[in-house]
Amino acid sequence: MGVDEPRPLKRGDEIVLEIADAAFEGRTIGRLGNFVVFVDGGVPGDTARVRIVKAKKNFAEARVLGIEKPSPYRVTPACRHFGPCGGCKWQNVDYPVQLRFKRQHVVDAFERIGGFSNPNVLPIIGCDDAFFYRNKMEYSFSDKEWLESPPDRSDASPNSQLESSNSRLETLNSKLFLGLHVPQRYDKVLEITECRLQSPLSNDILNFVRSFARREHLPVYLSDSNEGYLRFLVIRESKRTNEIMVNLVTFEDRPEIMKMFTAELLASVPSVTTVVNTINSKKAQIAFGEKEIVYAGDGVIHERLGNLVFTISASSFFQTNTAQAERLYSVAREFAMLKKSDVVWDLYSGTGSIALFVADAVAQVIGVESVESAVRDAEKNAKQNQVRNCVFILGDLKDRLTKDRDWIDSHRKPDVMIIDPPRSGMHQKAIEEILEIAPGRIVYVSCNPATQARDVKLMAVKYDVSALQPVDMFPHTYHVENVAQLTLRPE
Repeated sequence: MGVDEPRPLKRGDEIVLEIADAAFEGRTIGRLGNFVVFVDGGVPGDTARVRIVKAKKNFAEARVLGIEKPSPYRVTPACRHFGPCGGCKWQNVDYPVQLRFKRQHVVDAFERIGGFSNPNVLPIIGCDDAFFYRNKMEYSFSDKEWLESPPDRSDASPNSQLESSNSRLETLNSKLFLGLHVPQRYDKVLEITECRLQSPLSNDILNFVRSFARREHLPVYLSDSNEGYLRFLVIRESKRTNEIMVNLVTFEDRPEIMKMFTAELLASVPSVTTVVNTINSKKAQIAFGEKEIVYAGDGVIHERLGNLVFTISASSFFQTNTAQAERLYSVAREFAMLKKSDVVWDLYSGTGSIALFVADAVAQVIGVESVESAVRDAEKNAKQNQVRNCVFILGDLKDRLTKDRDWIDSHRKPDVMIIDPPRSGMHQKAIEEILEIAPGRIVYVSCNPATQARDVKLMAVKYDVSALQPVDMFPHTYHVENVAQLTLRPE
């Protein structure tokens, strides 16, 4: 080992490190010579004391113990739950700097994973409202609470400390907690009394539900014994029509409890427009079930995107940030360079939101989606908006494109494909078939620039990547949406 090389690190070591850059998944990077340390809890520009939690030959992972010198990009987080709650990992980073890091993630993905030199990454489209932007929040019930000391908050007032103390006294004898799971822990929840992601009104609903459940001594569902009652609280809120759905997900049907709950909820929070009880009697810890019972309203809310109105049920998928979804779809529409004579294939079409958003500019849109309920919702949304040139097909994309030649041959070759796959990206066989079909333009929408860059690299045998447009859908998180514009090269 040379005299200037640091000694090998081992688990438990504490070192002082300068945080140099942001990495994927919210971590930051520090270096000891050429040795990389990935750090949780740092902000680029910090000088921090960190503890090594994992040591490998070529890198280490660490957690921040304290800040020796704060970064100029560091700000005071607005939420009292910041730190233990993993929902907003970047809330301590100035928002314009968050946007800069997110755009750089897209650049890095397309350069390092995709192998593209100097990709044309446009300035990121930020969010006008960096707080209270979500239209859906899902909270979990548990009989175990995650307890962890909050980060040092020099701005905390005596009143807030007193409120925190009173809250602890209230929960000491409770076996019911309602909040969010901390990262990588699904057996306990962090009690949440306020969240700055949805709306102040949703916080009122959250705290009412907790108080009601404790007062009535309602048991939490336990997967080990497969018994209990309360599982999830899901709040859906339209940002354009101001309709609010409260969906209580339970293990079994208790109509008398739900009638009492609904009456008291509507009296306490009159803005609620519909109350739903989803029954999930299976062990799977998901906020969906086999039955939905409506106790108030009509069991749905409505949301507007552009000139379209979407009906959203308890189990419907809908983009979580309404305002940014509209901007994202506008980018996709612009990148598609649509003409009235065009046929568009919308792959992974979901509930039809993108298909319907572009339908008025083209001759026909054909959506392909593997989830049957999403296809039904897409058809309902098309009918509701009187859109007659959209057809939605049920089927796995890989099978439809590679095995179902009759389906492909019975439809006109697309002029444009719009592709919006899950985080894992596309199956290679589907990519191969898309290359065989070779539409003139492809618009690839992704919530994961890494898998998007991997897929686009395969498409680059026939396509040029004309532009990349990052869109920030989730301020204070490391997630970034990206739209890629691909154009077919002349043979």
